[in-house]
Amino acid sequence: MSTREDGTISAGQDLWLIGPDDMTMPLTCSLYYSRKDPYAVRMSLDTGTGKPVQWFISRDLLAAAMYAPEGIGDVRAWPSLSEKGAGIGRKTLNIELGPPDGYMLFEAIAAEIGAFLGRTYELVPGGQEPAFLNLDTELTELVNQA
Repeated sequence: MSTREDGTISAGQDLWLIGPDDMTMPLTCSLYYSRKDPYAVRMSLDTGTGKPVQWFISRDLLAAAMYAPEGIGDVRAWPSLSEKGAGIGRKTLNIELGPPDGYMLFEAIAAEIGAFLGRTYELVPGGQEPAFLNLDTELTELVNQA
């Protein structure tokens, strides 16, 4: 796990895709957090095609899902004991990502996700996210793109 002076954190993450009939496939995953986007964690999945698939997930959703089911719509997460990829009986975080092309279920080691989230809260404490947003800059960039 690394923290850079520019206010970003990244970490490799073991992740398993849970397929039909409980088939598991290990995937290479990276997690990224930036205080410039203090509400989101970027999850980048290496699909072997040279172009990673990226999802942006609420940091607070992941943190709350360490203890109870969270999320509605396209992103849901919940804790459990592993029955598949991460090792039987190990505490895991299940992450379900949804449409447009159907649902995918992933299993991650909860302690690793928790350690990553802990580092993000050291960088930007909970409730302090608005102090790290620069809405004027964001609005200017948006207008310049139009």
